[in-house]
Amino acid sequence: MEKQIVVLGAGYAGLPAAKLAARRTGGRVTLVNASDRFVERVRLHQLGSGQELRDRPLKELLTGTGVRLVVDRADRIDTENRTVHLAADPEPLHYDILIYALGSGPDLASVPGAAEHAHGVTSQEQAERLLKRLPETRSVAVVGGGLTGIEAAAEIAESHPGLDVRLVTAGRLGAALSRIGTAHLRRTFARLGVTVTERAPVAEVRADGPVLASGEHIPADTTVWTTGFSVPDLARRAGIEVAEDGRIAVDATMRSLSHPEVYAAGDAAALVSGDGKRLRMACATGIPSAQHAVRSIAARENGRQARPLRFAFFQQCISLGRQDGLIQFVHTDDSPRERILTGRAAVLYKEAIVRGAAYVMRRPGIPASL
Repeated sequence: MEKQIVVLGAGYAGLPAAKLAARRTGGRVTLVNASDRFVERVRLHQLGSGQELRDRPLKELLTGTGVRLVVDRADRIDTENRTVHLAADPEPLHYDILIYALGSGPDLASVPGAAEHAHGVTSQEQAERLLKRLPETRSVAVVGGGLTGIEAAAEIAESHPGLDVRLVTAGRLGAALSRIGTAHLRRTFARLGVTVTERAPVAEVRADGPVLASGEHIPADTTVWTTGFSVPDLARRAGIEVAEDGRIAVDATMRSLSHPEVYAAGDAAALVSGDGKRLRMACATGIPSAQHAVRSIAARENGRQARPLRFAFFQQCISLGRQDGLIQFVHTDDSPRERILTGRAAVLYKEAIVRGAAYVMRRPGIPASL
């Protein structure tokens, strides 16, 4: 009998997983996603600052693949009966194999007021709300000094030169970058007029801006929240073993440690490389993990042993507006090298990588790096 494969989520991990599963496993694949569009999450800071993104209907991306698209939200997983219950459709979906790729969102629950008063840039809806808010804004506080915060602050400052933009980070600006990478970032922020407040954890977010743990208030008409990510609790509620951060605990073949019929990929999986190291949430890890999950499924379905994921980092690509960028080359463990690419060359480099990732959504068997 034809195997029923259900894929939850149609982002950078779920969409290629569904298309590859239909091609390589011989199973009947159903893809469940809350939206009927594929969203280029790595470009959402551009959308939030006022730039238009290309519309990518999932129906178009799935044409000719045999994948059935269900536009709905997965509400509950019944692992005993192997069914997924949906929010709108009373008829549950049965699965023999489940690929869990629901991604991540901003961690708005860890700091009081963040959910009520801050804007995220990890979903299209959040970015569109920020877009509508910025014309009424004179000052912006971007909370979070990671890559998302850096890109959001630079993009907003460049697109809205009249705004007072401040980046607030609990650590040091560019902590994951090399010495020369951090120096370039500081020069760029100075050119764009972005003020930086470092080593300043936020204790509360109010309607008029964040309040630091020190008690200092940072006045801001708009707060953009980019510090930390959280994952849906669907897997935890289903009794699937999860890591301390809520991501599904998987082995090096992307298979759940507690439920062998469940595979996870992307941000919602606690990814572990072949040498046992935990990998960070990123598009760079999401696409390869999805490809490897399907390879593992196909191997087992054909009576072969699934191989462990082998993954090595190469770069971190950071856009600093439309006129500048920073490509931080890294060691295989993601630690920075003293080697960077900047300026227009970095802009073109990152654009090629981002377009490549989007192309993988059409041709999911092609290796990708972001």
